Amino acid sequence: MRQISDRKRPTVRRAVLAALSTIAVVAAASAAVVLPAGAAAPAAPPTPAGWSQVFLDDFDGAAGSGVNTADWQYTTGTSYPGGPGGFGTGEIETMTADPANVSLDGAGNLRITPRRDAAGNWTSGRVESRRSDFQPPAGGKLRTEARIQMPNVTGPAAKGYWPAFWMLGAPYRGNWWNWPGVGELDILENVQGINNVWATMHCGTSPGGPCNEKSGIGGQRVCPGTSCQGGFHTYAVEWDRSTAVEQMRFYVDGINFHTVRADQVDATTWTDATNHGYFIILNVAMGGEFPAAFGGGPDAGTEPGHPMVVDYVSVLSSAGGTTPPTTPPTTPPTTPPTTPPAGDRDAYSAIQAESYDSQAGAAKETTADTGGGQDLTTLGNGDWALYKGISFGPTAARQFYGRVASGAAGGVSGLVEVRLDSRTSAPIGSFSVANTGGWQSWRTVPANISGVTGTHDVYLTFTSGQGADFVNVNWFDFGH
Repeated sequence: MRQISDRKRPTVRRAVLAALSTIAVVAAASAAVVLPAGAAAPAAPPTPAGWSQVFLDDFDGAAGSGVNTADWQYTTGTSYPGGPGGFGTGEIETMTADPANVSLDGAGNLRITPRRDAAGNWTSGRVESRRSDFQPPAGGKLRTEARIQMPNVTGPAAKGYWPAFWMLGAPYRGNWWNWPGVGELDILENVQGINNVWATMHCGTSPGGPCNEKSGIGGQRVCPGTSCQGGFHTYAVEWDRSTAVEQMRFYVDGINFHTVRADQVDATTWTDATNHGYFIILNVAMGGEFPAAFGGGPDAGTEPGHPMVVDYVSVLSSAGGTTPPTTPPTTPPTTPPTTPPAGDRDAYSAIQAESYDSQAGAAKETTADTGGGQDLTTLGNGDWALYKGISFGPTAARQFYGRVASGAAGGVSGLVEVRLDSRTSAPIGSFSVANTGGWQSWRTVPANISGVTGTHDVYLTFTSGQGADFVNVNWFDFGH
C-alpha cells in the first residue's frame, strides 16, 4: 500500500463496474455486525482444527489506554528515520502516540482516529507489530486476519481518508529504501469512504517490473452484506506454501476475492519477497496518492474524528493440509454450479476470441494479425468472456496460449486468467501482459495451468490494478 507514488488509478467507471461485477457473481458472506455504543466486542474466533495461534490481540483494556507495547510499537512523525517523506505515499498527516489518535475504547476495540487542529493540520495513528517473523512453515500456511470497521464516514466528508491493515517484509525495517523488492501484502485498503476493499501484493522493482509497480498485483470487491463503513467485517490473507504453486489468497468475510500465485512472476522476484518474515501495520492515513486517484483530499469538507475500529488481530499457522478459512461464508452460493455442456469446441485448436457465448466489457474490432478476422478489444479490470463446451479429452491439458497485443501506457498491465465452469472459480492459470508495442502488435504468450480433462465452459477474465484497458485478445488454445 504505502511505498507508492503513482497508485492504483482506476476511472470511476471501471471501479464501479468492477465492484458491481464482483458482487453480482460472488455469494454473500455472513452479515457484518454493527455494535451499539459501549457494547463489548465479541471475542476472536476459536482456533480451528489444524491451526495453531501464533499471535492474538483482542484489544482488551481500559478506555483511553494505549496498545500493549510488548506486542505493538507506535510509528510517529511523517516518515521513518531517514526514509522517504510522507511514508513514501504523499500522505499529509503526522502520526502520533496520543490517545486522541490511538487508544483502546474499553469495549475490546482499538480505535485509530484522524484529527484536525484549528490550523488545519491533521494527526492520526500508525501501530506496527514488534514481531517481524510472521511467515508460514515449510509446506504450511499462515493466516493473518483482523475484524475491522472502516471509518464510518462517506461522501464528501470522507475525502482523503485512507485506512489500512497490511504487512511489510522484515528487511524493510532499518533500511526504508528496499521497497518493493522485500514484499508488501495489503490485506485491506480503502479510500474516500467507498464501499470497497482493495487487496494488493507489491514486489519486484519500481517503476514497472514484474509486479507492475507502483500499483502492484491487486484485486478489489465491495463488502458483502453491510457496507465496509457501516459494520465490522473480517479481512485476511492466507500465505500458502502447501500447494504446488505458492499463493497469497485475500479474503473478506471468508470470501476469497483475490489470489496472487508465485508463477505470476519470476522465481527471483517471488523469493526476494517471501524468503523472510513480515510485520503487521494498522493505520489511517490522510491524503496521498491513492486518495488522489479518487478525487484527492482531505479538504475543508472532510470531517475529522471518524476512527477505524479494530476488534482483534489474529495470526494462525498450519503445518499443512486443507482446512476451512477462520471465518467461512455462512450463506451458500446463490447460483448452482454450471453443468458442463456437451463439447463442441476443441481445446487444442485456436478458439477465436470474438466467438464468445457471453461477455462483459469487451468490444470487437478488425485485427491486423496474421489470418485477419476480428479480435476482442477494450479489455480491462473486471471484464470477462465465456466460451462454452470446450473439450479437453482424457489427457490433461497443462498449457494455455493466448494471442495478445497491448498499447497500454507505461506502468499499466494486468492478468489474463483462465477459469473453468464459473467466473468465480479459482484461476487454473494466468499470464501478465503489459505494452507489446501497440494494440495490433501481436505475440503468443504461454502459461502453465492445472491439469484439465473432460469438457468445460472456459472463462477468460481480466484483472488489473489500474482502470485503463490493458489488452486485446485474438485467439487462444491449450496444449499438453
